Amino acid sequence: MAEPALSLVDVVKRYGAVNALRRVSFDVQPGEMFGLIGPDGAGKTTTIRLLCGLLHPDGGSVKVLGRDPVAQHRQVTESVGYLSQRFSLYGDLSIDENIAFFAEIHGLSKYDDRRTRLLELTQLVKFRSRLSDRLSGGMKQKLALACTLIHEPRVILLDEPTTGVDPVSRREFWKLLSEFLSQGITIVMATPYLDEAERCTRVALLHEGRLLAMERPDALRATLPGALFEVIVSDHRRATGVLKRIPGVTDVQMFGERAHVLMDRADAAAADRLTAALAAAGLTAASVRPMAASLEDVFIARLHQLHGAPS
Repeated sequence: MAEPALSLVDVVKRYGAVNALRRVSFDVQPGEMFGLIGPDGAGKTTTIRLLCGLLHPDGGSVKVLGRDPVAQHRQVTESVGYLSQRFSLYGDLSIDENIAFFAEIHGLSKYDDRRTRLLELTQLVKFRSRLSDRLSGGMKQKLALACTLIHEPRVILLDEPTTGVDPVSRREFWKLLSEFLSQGITIVMATPYLDEAERCTRVALLHEGRLLAMERPDALRATLPGALFEVIVSDHRRATGVLKRIPGVTDVQMFGERAHVLMDRADAAAADRLTAALAAAGLTAASVRPMAASLEDVFIARLHQLHGAPS
C-alpha cells in the first residue's frame, strides 16, 4: 500500500475545557474520496483545519503528503486546496478576477488555460465577467471550487461545501468531484449528510470528538447487528412504545410514520410478531417489511453503544 496522503495519529485538540478531538486516528490513501461524517460539534471542521495547518494539535501527530502542515505550512499549501464552510471569495471581483487572485497568491503567472478549463467544468464560462456577490449559492460554491483547484493541488479539503445548496447544485457539485477524483486528486470532505457519505470510498463517523467507526459505507452497513424492519403505522407515537416492548426488539427509531425496528435476530416469523403485537395494542400496520441498513441506522447504533459504555 502506498504511503498515506494524509494521516492523523492519536490527535487531541481542545478549546479550553472542550475536547474537540479525543485521540482520533485515521489515514487517507492517495486518490481516495474520504468522508468525515457527523453532526455539528462532531469535530469535522477542527479536523479539516488541522489538516490545513490552521490549527496545531494539542497531542498526537498530523501529516499531509508526509509533511507537518504547521511546521511546513508553505510546502503543504502548495499541494493542498481548501474550501471553507463559508463563502470566502471577493464579492466586488468578477469570477475571472477571483480565480486570477487565487492563482497569483500561489505564484502562478500562466493560468489562463487552466482557468478556462475549470470554468468549462463548472459551467461558469458565460458568467465569467459577473461579480461574485451576484451569483447564486450553487454558483458561488462552484466558483470557490475553481479557485481551490487553480494551482492544481494533489489534495483538496472540503468543509461542508454543499450545506445550504439546492439539490440540483449539490448534484452538479458531486459530478465535479467525480471528475477531479478521476484525475487522481485526493479528496477529504466533511459533511453532515449521510446520503453524501455513501459516495465516499471510506468514511469516518465522528461524534463529540470521538471516532465511532471508519470503513467503507457498505462494510459499515454490514456491521449493524440483528435484523432491521421498516414498520409503517399511523399512530406512531403509541406504536413506538408498543414496538420497544416486543421481545427481541433492541431499538426503535421513528422517521415520520415509518419506524426502523432493530431486532436481535432475523427469522421467518419476525414480521408476523411485530404485526401481531401492534394489532394486540389496537394498532394497524400498513406495512412491515425487512429493510437494508442505512448509514444513519449504523450511526445511531454506534451512538447507543457509546452511551451505554462507561465514559
